[in-house]
Amino acid sequence: MNATTEMRMDLATQWKVRRFKKFLGRHTESLSSRFGASEADAIRREMLAEYGPIIPQVPYVGGRRNRYTPGLAMSAWALAMYRVLLRHGGTVQDAGEIIHGYAKSSYRRLPRPLRTRMLRPRKSRAEKQAKWTQQRHYPDDWLNAIVEGDGRTFDWGIDITECGMVKFFHAQGADELTPYMCDLDYVMAEAAGVGLTRTKTLAWGCDSCDFRWTIPGDTIANWPPTFSEQRCGMARSQTTDQGVAPR
Repeated sequence: MNATTEMRMDLATQWKVRRFKKFLGRHTESLSSRFGASEADAIRREMLAEYGPIIPQVPYVGGRRNRYTPGLAMSAWALAMYRVLLRHGGTVQDAGEIIHGYAKSSYRRLPRPLRTRMLRPRKSRAEKQAKWTQQRHYPDDWLNAIVEGDGRTFDWGIDITECGMVKFFHAQGADELTPYMCDLDYVMAEAAGVGLTRTKTLAWGCDSCDFRWTIPGDTIANWPPTFSEQRCGMARSQTTDQGVAPR
């Protein structure tokens, strides 16, 4: 690796750290009420220090060519917050709440027409993405397949049988954080004005994530999440005695 390449990589890392620092300054107000102002400031500094070493560990899945790349970047933020919060007696839900609130507020700032255009799922784009994942360019990537609508309960869907985010958090020993990142799909659907139904996710150890879209439609992204997917598509009575935990 030559000096120019190293400099570019260093600049890219610095930009990511500055962006995370800005995020911490604007979207972690809940830390002050949860821990007190003084400890909250210390926690933010620790989160920033924690984030730097995580950056090179985030898998490369194609950069801008892959629509899932921003999700992995957000996963690194969540992981840094999660680790520090646990050290301070916090919980995984504390980290999930920060990310959930950030996503909601970010989407709400967008004018509705722009929000719809940016966020609404498009089948043609999803088909292209599915073909990309099926070529298996990167081992840490997703693996998707398009599901045709039934003409009654949903318009079309996606079955995901491999998830880069699940792989990343599992490698980092943070499986319990994954369902909170999956919750952001509902936040996005709510903002986009589409209906999202999902009965299982890989995060809960199921065989797939079964996204089913109704466009337009309604989704309500409540906090805290209900995590209905943890039953892996089975009725509640079927899972009562089994117990399902994050992968």
